[in-house]
Amino acid sequence: MPTVRDFRNYGFDHKRIDRCGRFVGRRMYWKLYAIENLIRVFMHSALSTQIAPNWWDLAVDPKIRKKAQRVRQNYARAPRHSLPGKHDIYCVFLPDLNNIIRANSNLLLPLVPDIDAWIIKIEEVRLPRNLVGHMNFPSQIDRQKIDEVYRDVPYLIERLRVRGMRVDVP
Repeated sequence: MPTVRDFRNYGFDHKRIDRCGRFVGRRMYWKLYAIENLIRVFMHSALSTQIAPNWWDLAVDPKIRKKAQRVRQNYARAPRHSLPGKHDIYCVFLPDLNNIIRANSNLLLPLVPDIDAWIIKIEEVRLPRNLVGHMNFPSQIDRQKIDEVYRDVPYLIERLRVRGMRVDVP
């Protein structure tokens, strides 16, 4: 398989752009999708058990809740588009998810003893996620970080299962 290189480093060729797009989608985008959504499922499952089923209103900073409401309102104004998930956790982004984990780390620590390391891991994948999400070509180091976090993130779900907790999609 030929090596795919960032199209911006060469003269214009629409085929090169196509190859880059397919490479980024096939190699990274789906992993970032899985990472973010596994983190959402982990947080919802853990905080629903540790706090209450309505944990969002009790455990999330008002600024993040308002942000989620603004996103939901934007979708409501354009009903022809697909909606994010039913829960407001689908209306916030990776930095917000990490801030929720950080703010509730005291409740997550008994479930995931290395929760601080997870906060760092999630932060380390934030910039590569933004690159891919905004259709840019990530470096080899960024691709390796995405691969590492993707490989490790199922651990969070496993920690809940080991504790006998229900893993539930919000």
